[in-house]
Amino acid sequence: MTFLDELRAELGDAVSTDAAVLGSLTADKSGHDSRSTPLALVTARSIDDVQSTLRLASRFGVAVVPRGAGTGLAGGAIASAGEVVLSTLSMNRILEVSVADELAVVQPGILNGDLNAALASHGLWFTPDPASRAISTVGGNIATNAGGLLCAKYGVTRESVLALKVVLADGRLLSLGHRSVKGVTGLDLTALMIGSEGTLGVIVEATVRLRPLPTAPVATIGAWFGDVVTAAAACAAITASGIRPAALELMDAAALRAIDAHLGVHLSERGNTFLILQTDGAGSAAEAADALEIIRRGGGDAELTSDPAEGEELFAIRRAFHPALEAQGTVLIEDVAVPRSALPQIFAEIAVIGERFGISIPTVAHAGDGNLHPNFVYEPAADGSVPEVIWAAAGELFAAAIRLGGTLTGEHGVGLLKRAWLRDELGDDQFELQQQVKAVFDPQGLMNPGKVY
Repeated sequence: MTFLDELRAELGDAVSTDAAVLGSLTADKSGHDSRSTPLALVTARSIDDVQSTLRLASRFGVAVVPRGAGTGLAGGAIASAGEVVLSTLSMNRILEVSVADELAVVQPGILNGDLNAALASHGLWFTPDPASRAISTVGGNIATNAGGLLCAKYGVTRESVLALKVVLADGRLLSLGHRSVKGVTGLDLTALMIGSEGTLGVIVEATVRLRPLPTAPVATIGAWFGDVVTAAAACAAITASGIRPAALELMDAAALRAIDAHLGVHLSERGNTFLILQTDGAGSAAEAADALEIIRRGGGDAELTSDPAEGEELFAIRRAFHPALEAQGTVLIEDVAVPRSALPQIFAEIAVIGERFGISIPTVAHAGDGNLHPNFVYEPAADGSVPEVIWAAAGELFAAAIRLGGTLTGEHGVGLLKRAWLRDELGDDQFELQQQVKAVFDPQGLMNPGKVY
């Protein structure tokens, strides 16, 4: 029997070879497309399904691409010819909520937003908040160590994961981590799996840490600056003061111009840069007042509100950023991070790179943790690929971030799109050591091949 014959014999209608279905698995939200149809899709409904798929794939030497909702921005879940896509999207149940222990046990396919909707009645929430939270899975959040607007205060996904169940390339099931808050037995393989992008195994269950929902009113500040470097300096001053905003977002002049054109408004007439800051918790009002003073002292024209509706109006400006760029053309959303004190320097570098290549690079930053998303709007080449000038500019951006003590990806992951620059950041010794670790978990090289390493 062939691999597909045995797969169908074990999993029945969980296996699909429908051309239309397979064609949808060659791309993700990154805009990259392998243009090479995979062999099959397995829609796993249980841990047993995942184990069966990986056991057979290991025996036949077939590569496996784990996939959730396909919302990734680095090409990490894109499939090619001869590969099997293993979807965990149908494994979407909440298995347990423990209010006493402030944790939940979930399957990987549950959407981040759906999990939080269910937790609200318990007065709890799962804090990772990627922009895709309404459509991205918790398993995908873990696989990429996703961040978001609130991670400056509440941390990225790794801070919210206590334990995992992972199926290895040969079908073995590992139970990693603990339900307890503390646990230092042996090497921390749970942490190793977080952000591994499906290259070491398939996450099939997660025990996640929850927090009480904030009960105090939030305070929101909207501020306008004459230039982005001055605004970035104000952000660095805020975080250096010890204030920990729940959200601190910064948008440059190119971003505001794009929003103006898209919405028919005139935001850029008030200032070249927009900063939005939100505080929450018991000290919200005092923190906001201190931040407001720093912003005004730093040259910002700012307004503060404790009205939720007015706060949402300010955040609507931030949420309009990506739709505004998508209205202009194809968008490559990049993702670098630097120490918060280096925000002014990286914004200056982005301006220089844009001038050198003659392109506009609208940028939004999670300024509270130094994570920036420079965006490149372009016309695809004749074959649909990203033009070389865009990659050349992106390469200089990555080099600048690393030179300033940062990283070429803060939350999107490496996937296919950033493989060429990985060694530049890690260095030869660490790069080779990471490849060796990969080989321990996946000696045949069948897990998400071509991604990261």
